[in-house]
Amino acid sequence: MPRAFAAGDEELVEAERLIGAQMAGLDLDLLSMAAVSNIFRTATAVRKHMERAVLKSHSLSWSAFVILFVLRIWGKQESRVLAAEAGVSGGTLTGVLDTLERKGLASRHPVTSDRRRVEVVLTNAGTRVVNEVMPAINSVESRVTGGLDEDEKE
Repeated sequence: MPRAFAAGDEELVEAERLIGAQMAGLDLDLLSMAAVSNIFRTATAVRKHMERAVLKSHSLSWSAFVILFVLRIWGKQESRVLAAEAGVSGGTLTGVLDTLERKGLASRHPVTSDRRRVEVVLTNAGTRVVNEVMPAINSVESRVTGGLDEDEKE
C-alpha cells in the first residue's frame, strides 16, 4: 500500500495497515481516503492550535469563537440559522451561548413575531473580543497558507 496517511507517525502507520487489511476486497480509492483524512486531521490540528495559542487567553473554545465571528460578520441571527452557519448542533449552540451570555459577549432575545424563536446578538464586549482575536487568528492562517501563492489561496 502506498505511503498515504503520514510518514513517520507510528499510529498513522498502524491505521494505514489496518485500513488496508480491513477494507481489502472493497473497491476503494485509498489515496483519496488518505487525502480527505489528512484534510480533517490538519483542520483539527489548526483548530487545536488556535484554541491553545490564541483563544485560551479569552477562555474561548473554537466553537465559541466561530459563533462570535458569525455574529460579528452577519449581525443578529436566529438561533437555528446561527447554529447552521457556525456548523454546530442546536444543543452545542445552547451550551456555548449560555457561556457567552455569562461572559457578556452575546445575548438572546425572543423574536417578537414568534416568541418560541430566539435571536442572538453580539454585545459590544463580544465585538471587542472578536476584534482583538482576529489579528492573531489571521496570523496563524497566514502561516498555515504561507507556502501557497495567491492563485492557490483563491
